[in-house]
Amino acid sequence: MARTPSSMVDLGTPGPSFALPDPAGRVWRFDEFAAAPALLVAFWCNHCPYVQHIRDRFAALAAELAPRGLQVVAINSNDFDAYPDDRPEAMAAEARRGRYVFPYLVDADQSVARAYRAACTPDFFAYGADRRLAYRGQFDPSRPFNDVPVTGSDLRHAVDAILAGRAVAAPQLPSLGCNIKWKPQP
Repeated sequence: MARTPSSMVDLGTPGPSFALPDPAGRVWRFDEFAAAPALLVAFWCNHCPYVQHIRDRFAALAAELAPRGLQVVAINSNDFDAYPDDRPEAMAAEARRGRYVFPYLVDADQSVARAYRAACTPDFFAYGADRRLAYRGQFDPSRPFNDVPVTGSDLRHAVDAILAGRAVAAPQLPSLGCNIKWKPQP
């Protein structure tokens, strides 16, 4: 596990488009979520201890905020040949176990992670209705190695601001997690 911070892409950056399958083969497109007042793209995986540390609270927060207009999409960009716990079949089982109310998508060629400049799992990118980046950063200050409770406070405050049409308060602190498991480049 290489502890890696998020890249902190410039605020206001347009959200990169994508067309990715879920483990069952349904392709989900960025444009499908155009009507949602807020879109959260989370780079996620099954095996990362940072993700495991927050996953239940993250799933609950996504379910809680969905009726207010937040659409969540989780994307697994890890090299699942090298990390079989992240293969699509395991993703489907994880989504069922976690009662995910959001699509959990497979970025097999890792092009979407590169387009977003995702660096770690978890890595969060929240967009307003204009699909410009309004928040990138941590879920909250809790980590697997500290005694801070998992609350999702940073992400919740950001989404509350986005849904209210306000700028997200500074500072925005980087997420911290396992590095994305990149495939070897030829």
